Amino acid sequence: MIAAGQVNDVRLYRDLVASGIQDYLLKPLHPDMLREAFVHAQVMLNAPKPVDLSPERPHCSVGVIGTRGGVGASTIATSIAWLLADKEKRSTALLDLDVHFGTGALSLDLEPGRGLTDAIENPSRIDGLFIERAMVKATENLSVLSAEAPISSPVVTDGSAFYQLQEEMRAAFECTVVDLPRAMMIQHPHLISDVKLAVIVTDLTLAAARDTIRILSWLKTNAPQIELFVVANRVHTGGQLEISRKDFEGSIERKIDYLVSFDQKLAAQSAKLGKPIVEVGKTSKTIAPIVALASALAAAVADCGIDGAKASRGRSLMGKFGELRGLMTKRTLKPAKAK
Repeated sequence: MIAAGQVNDVRLYRDLVASGIQDYLLKPLHPDMLREAFVHAQVMLNAPKPVDLSPERPHCSVGVIGTRGGVGASTIATSIAWLLADKEKRSTALLDLDVHFGTGALSLDLEPGRGLTDAIENPSRIDGLFIERAMVKATENLSVLSAEAPISSPVVTDGSAFYQLQEEMRAAFECTVVDLPRAMMIQHPHLISDVKLAVIVTDLTLAAARDTIRILSWLKTNAPQIELFVVANRVHTGGQLEISRKDFEGSIERKIDYLVSFDQKLAAQSAKLGKPIVEVGKTSKTIAPIVALASALAAAVADCGIDGAKASRGRSLMGKFGELRGLMTKRTLKPAKAK
């Protein structure tokens, strides 16, 4: 298939070729241009077909969403990513989408760098090489993409950078753990279109119960493909709870999958050392539910990999071209710049 259009955009050309298009010609067309394209296409058709014997890399995205600020969603996200990388031995990326106040890098004692802000400002730069350079290495199997953007600089984006980041991470890692602020989820709902697993982190309070109900309802409508896990975090054992577990579960009309008790001493030690609490408190009973959650996610990730491979094989060339057609239409609305 040879495509023709009026958009002179290098990224569009690369996307089309990657989708299976043989060539993309810029209008107006000329006889010599067409002849050369047809000859090259004929050569490619007659060439021996390469056989790819490499196994397909399974991949699954895990979204971690906090119902309220301060419930510990970032702590859970970092812990899950570390366990998937260290215990499950899977190449894992931690993507912290709280651009101004994210703690993904901070909790691992890392400098966040400018990778995420550069990606937002220049989405066309995002490719495999960009991911390799922008990600900050935490361990052998864990890499982090975070930011500490100036609070005087608001994020102005249509969300395409986040989508492109997820696409490239899918090719580079087995797992992507996305620390997804609830406001970002609402502003850019396409972020959860590729997420197969979601962890909703809450505490046992009235406000959190209300927002858990709202988020569960929103996910059911906008992302029915997601397998959900509900985690009650920072639960003060032995103290007076604002809402009991039984009443909370009755309100949200589902069970809490994991309950993590609050350990002030362990949390302080983790922050002081710049390490995940699951690494600092290896013998603590507090982290047992988080370890169990990571194991359940790892098992689900394997299932995602099998299903994802089947879905990938089932996508036709015309299906991929249909996705890119929307991208072409969108870009023609803006003045094209020659590159």
